[in-house]
Amino acid sequence: MNEETSANGVQEEEQNVSDVLQIRRRKLDELRAAGKDPYAVTKYDVTAYAAAIKENFEEYENKEVSIAGRLMSRRDMGKANFIDISDSTGRIQAYVRIDDVGEDTFEDYRKWDIGDIIGLEGFVFRTRRGEISIHAHKLKLLCKSLLPLPEKYHGLTNTDLRYRQRYVDLIMNPDVRETFYKRSRIISETRAFMESRGFLEVETPMLHNEAGGANARPFITHHNSLNIDLYLRIALELHLKRLIVGGFNRVYEIGRVFRNEGMDTRHNPEFTLLELYQAYTDYYGMMELIEDLIRTVCRKVMGTEQIVSGGVEIDFGKPFERMTMIEAVKKYSGVDFAGVETLEQARALADKHGLHYEQRHGIGDILNIFFDEYAESKLQQPTFIMNHPTEISPLAKKMPEDPRYTQRFELFVLGRELANAFSELNDPIDQRERFEHQAALKAAGDEEANEIDEDFICALEYGLPPTGGLGMGMDRLVMLLTGEENIRDVLLFPTMKPIDQPKKEEKAEKKPDGSECACFTCPSQEACKAAQEASPAAPAIEGAPIISAEKPDFSNVQIEPLFADFVDFETFSKSDFRAVKVLECEAVPKSKKLLKFTLDDGTGTERTILSGIHAFYEPEELIGKTCIAIVNLPPRAMMGIESCGMLLSAVHKEGDEEKLHLLQVDPHIPAGAKLY
Repeated sequence: MNEETSANGVQEEEQNVSDVLQIRRRKLDELRAAGKDPYAVTKYDVTAYAAAIKENFEEYENKEVSIAGRLMSRRDMGKANFIDISDSTGRIQAYVRIDDVGEDTFEDYRKWDIGDIIGLEGFVFRTRRGEISIHAHKLKLLCKSLLPLPEKYHGLTNTDLRYRQRYVDLIMNPDVRETFYKRSRIISETRAFMESRGFLEVETPMLHNEAGGANARPFITHHNSLNIDLYLRIALELHLKRLIVGGFNRVYEIGRVFRNEGMDTRHNPEFTLLELYQAYTDYYGMMELIEDLIRTVCRKVMGTEQIVSGGVEIDFGKPFERMTMIEAVKKYSGVDFAGVETLEQARALADKHGLHYEQRHGIGDILNIFFDEYAESKLQQPTFIMNHPTEISPLAKKMPEDPRYTQRFELFVLGRELANAFSELNDPIDQRERFEHQAALKAAGDEEANEIDEDFICALEYGLPPTGGLGMGMDRLVMLLTGEENIRDVLLFPTMKPIDQPKKEEKAEKKPDGSECACFTCPSQEACKAAQEASPAAPAIEGAPIISAEKPDFSNVQIEPLFADFVDFETFSKSDFRAVKVLECEAVPKSKKLLKFTLDDGTGTERTILSGIHAFYEPEELIGKTCIAIVNLPPRAMMGIESCGMLLSAVHKEGDEEKLHLLQVDPHIPAGAKLY
C-alpha cells in the first residue's frame, strides 16, 4: 500500500466515524421529538443476570425474566433477529420477533444501534443449536450510545487507549473485567483473613505534617485555612504504630498511598498498600502470618494453591524458603560479605564486579547492590530474604548479636519484592538517632530520606511493646495472582499524562510575535515563519525544542575549567557520536538517579543506555525526543542493567545549585545520523 492510498484510507475512516456520529445524533433527536427520550428513563427492574441464567438453566427454563444490558451484536433475519446482550456478569443471546414484541416496538428496535443500553423481558429457552437464550416479548431503550464501539473482531487493542478509556476497555474485553472482579475478591478475602486473626481495621490520615514511614519522594499540597504545607502519605506505618502504643494490639489498614516518583510496569504514583502491626510478636511472627495470608487468599480466589504467573508455576502450598541477605549474595554471586569488615573491602568487591555505588554508600548499601545484581532475579519461588543491613532499614530493630543488621525480611516471588516486614524499632533514643541520620541525608539532597517526626518519637517514649509490622502492595499481589505483567492492568484508572497537555517548555514561556525560529536547526526558515504567522503561539516544528526569545541571564553561571591537555585528533575521531530517538524511558527501580532509555540508533536493534539525570527530568517527558549519544563505549553494568553508550548533557552551576540539560536536537534528524 502506498502512502497516498494509506492517507486516503485514514480520511475515509475519519469520514465514516463522523457520519456515524451525525446519524446517531439524528436518531436521538427523532426519539425526543416522538416523546421517547432514552435519557428520561430513571429505573428498570432487573430480575436475572446472564451468568446466573446460563449456570442454572434448569431453574430458569421457561420462566419469565427481565434483564438489562448493552446491545453488542445483531443478526438480522428480517422479521426475526438474534441479538447479544452484555450485562455485568457476561453475555446472553435473545430472540426478538416482530410477532412477539409488536410492529411499533420492532420498528423502533430496528433503529437502535450497537452499544445502546436496553431492557428486555421474556422467557428462557434453549435454541435448536443448544444456545441458552431469552425469547423476548418486551423491549425498551434505556440509554442511547452516541459513539460507536470499537470494531467487534479486534475489540479495543490500543494499550494506551485502553488505560485512558477504561470504560470502553471493560465493555469490549471480558478478560479485563474478570481481572477486576478478582482484584475485588482478593481484597475482600484479605480483609476476611485479617478479621479471622483478630485484627482491627482502622483508617489513618492521608495528609501528613511530615513525610515518613518509607524512603520515597512525597507529593506536597497546601492547606489554605491553616496556611501550611502538607504531604500526601507515602506509607501507613507511623500512625498505625501510634495505635499500638495506645493499646490496640492488632491493627491493619488497606489504603491508598502516594509517591512522587517515576512510573514503570510496577510503579504508579498512587497505589494500594496493606500495612499491619501486631504487638508481642517479631518478624518471625510476620513471616508465618503473611505466608498463611497469601496461601489462603490464593486458594479462596483462584481455587488452588498452585498458579502459573509470568510463565512460571508458583506453589504457595509449600513452606516458603528462608535465607539471609548475606546467604543469598553468597549463593548467587560467590561473594561472602560475612568476612567484609571495612568499607574499603566492600568498595573493592564492588569495583571488582563492575558494580556502581555512590560515595555516601556504606557496607550495607553495597551488600544490597550485590543482592539486587546477583540474587533478586533468581528468587522465583516464594522466598523470605532476612536480616537486612541497618543502613537501608531505618525503622527496624537491630540484631542483638550483630547491630550492623536488622530483624527485617522482604518476601520475593518471581524475582520481585512482594512484602516487607520488621521487628519494629521501639527504642526512642535509637529511633531519634536514625531520624537524625535520615534528616542529614535529606539536607544533603536525598529527596527520599525521612525528616524527624517528633510526635512519633514522643509516642515511642510512652512505650511501644515488642511489635511485628508488615507492608504489602495489594496491586502487586493482584498482579501475581492474575498473571498480569503491568501494574496498569490491575488499576482501573492508572495515572496517565494528559494527551492535550502542553509541553513543559510551552507552558513556561511562549514565543513573542516576531521572535526568531525556535528550532535548533530549522530546515526551512520560511516554513517556520509561515507557521508562526498562522499560529503565533504554536512551536514552529512539532516536537522541536523551544528556545525563548528572551535573553537568558548567565551572570551567576559557573562552568568547569577547560581541559589543559590536548587529545590527538585520531583518538577523538574514534568516538562515534550519533543521533538517537527515545522510544521508552523509565526510572530504574531502587535508584534515585538513574533513568533507563530504550533508544532507536538507526540500526534496527534497540539500544539501552542508563543516565543519572532523574533529578532533572521525569521519564515520560523525554519519550519521543531526539538526543545525542556516544554509541561505541564498552557496555557497563549498572543496577544489574547493561548500559551501552552515553547520552550527552550540558552541566553547569548557578551558585551552589547544579544545573543539567540533556542535549536535544531537531526531530527532523533521523536516528543514526552521525555527528561530525
